[in-house]
Amino acid sequence: MSDTPPDRLSNDPRSPYHDADLLERGVGIRFNGQERTNVEEYCVSEGWIRAAVGKALDRRGQPMTMKLRGVVEPYFHLPGKAPDA
Repeated sequence: MSDTPPDRLSNDPRSPYHDADLLERGVGIRFNGQERTNVEEYCVSEGWIRAAVGKALDRRGQPMTMKLRGVVEPYFHLPGKAPDA
């Protein structure tokens, strides 16, 4: 496995950018210099994240999201293993 996260990653298993192995390893997001824990999807090259908005759900039961633009810095919590929960 590489030490750098992919350019684009999603939590949604229906997305073509979903990678369960990487998500299990633990990916953190720094957006505009602040840690974000509510990120559903990100893209480094395009400079955006899709973040959950509160606890609201759409008609399909998925979290309502908002697209935010800025500097996206993904990182792995621990190289080679998932963080302890």
